[in-house]
Amino acid sequence: MGSQIQDKNSQVVFLKQRLNMFLDVLDAIEPENTELEDIDRLIDMIDDLESKCREFKHRDM
Repeated sequence: MGSQIQDKNSQVVFLKQRLNMFLDVLDAIEPENTELEDIDRLIDMIDDLESKCREFKHRDM
């Protein structure tokens, strides 16, 4: 794993990059060809983002 992101600006940049990756994946999905595994992957990405948000929030306390 990489080093921990401590400062607020780096945390925001990291989260924006991850969110943009999610949006890119979402844009690339063709609804008629989407399988359950694709949806599960999207949910995992959202869960990871949520986890990072909680982690960053607790580091600031």
